[in-house]
Amino acid sequence: MQVMNLIREFEMKKMRESDAVKDYAAQLLSIADKVRLLGKEFSNEKIVQKILVTLPEKYEATISSLENSKDLSTISLTELLHSLEAVEQRRLMRQGDTTEGAFQARMQKNAGHKNGKMNNNKPCSNNQKNGVFPPCPHCKKTNHSPQKCWWRPDVKCNKCGKQGHVERICKNQQQEETSAAVDYCQEEQLFAATCFANKSTSESWLVDSGCTNHMTNNQDLFRELDRTTISKVRIGNGEYIPVKGKGTVAIESQTGLKLIYDVLFVPDIDQNLLSVGQLVEKEFKVYFEDRNCIIKDAEGKEVFNIKMKGKSFALNLLEDEHTAILQQDSTTMFWDRRVEHFHHDDVLYMKKNQIVEGLPDLEKDLPICATCQYGKQTKLPFPKKISWRATQKTATGAY
Repeated sequence: MQVMNLIREFEMKKMRESDAVKDYAAQLLSIADKVRLLGKEFSNEKIVQKILVTLPEKYEATISSLENSKDLSTISLTELLHSLEAVEQRRLMRQGDTTEGAFQARMQKNAGHKNGKMNNNKPCSNNQKNGVFPPCPHCKKTNHSPQKCWWRPDVKCNKCGKQGHVERICKNQQQEETSAAVDYCQEEQLFAATCFANKSTSESWLVDSGCTNHMTNNQDLFRELDRTTISKVRIGNGEYIPVKGKGTVAIESQTGLKLIYDVLFVPDIDQNLLSVGQLVEKEFKVYFEDRNCIIKDAEGKEVFNIKMKGKSFALNLLEDEHTAILQQDSTTMFWDRRVEHFHHDDVLYMKKNQIVEGLPDLEKDLPICATCQYGKQTKLPFPKKISWRATQKTATGAY
């Protein structure tokens, strides 16, 4: 029911004449994030279509221009917002020019009524009374006097420090505003995760289709942790929580060590999250059917089969049905590290003669391992030529 209410709210949204593009897009993105957090798929294409359909009449020319230059069925949300905000900014600048010209016209009119003459003791013309001036020598416009021109050569910009324009039309300021708008759109879609009130064990991972990265709050799970990765993530209630690092998580299970790569360290969450999007990005396949979540690798081999519990899919690596290796490396490389880089031919010999139990089938050729190369290389040979040689008996080269 909550999903239906959110979708109804999304469909009822309409952009007003006074709304800014960025604010209207933020409202739609907020509703979309809430729907995704409830497990319902909500693509950005719907948001793009909603914006195009509900734009006010003043954007019709912009939409027509986009139809002629781009395919609106494949345009991204960020690209659309960038184009609309650029048009909105240009419209505000033109309105500023008109307001400035109208203000100057009123000032000239009041001065004419008061003195009956201009400052140069010449009668005020009808054109200047109506806000029309001779062409400006700086910008060639006729809605202001040369003394009020934004492009005067003697004026200095407070933004970039250069002469020849005022801060309002500075290109540096326009680029910063455009960049901030793009960053805002990307940040809104960067992350959507649910923080749960109930505490779970550190071995339990929730399969979440609404988050874009694996996450955990348990620093002890990390085998490697890069603390230079500092950012923030956006959760379901709209708040932002800090990311304190990124690394590889090592978890002990009944069958040994399990590795999960590219996991964010987020101390403020209380549930380990396994990102469906990141699994798919790593060429895993994720299926939801018959109240089960099935995860397969790129070769179609089943890695996990998770049963639904309480309308969620919680992966507990200590349970028998969940014991599997979650890593992108091959089984051969994994066992090479597990036996501490023991000679690969001897490992194959032990497997062939069944000297040890539990050793799986391994590849005949071991992929290149940097640790093995550095640890097992011999000394380099002596050079064929040296810089100095003795020319007589008992010569040592030290004088």
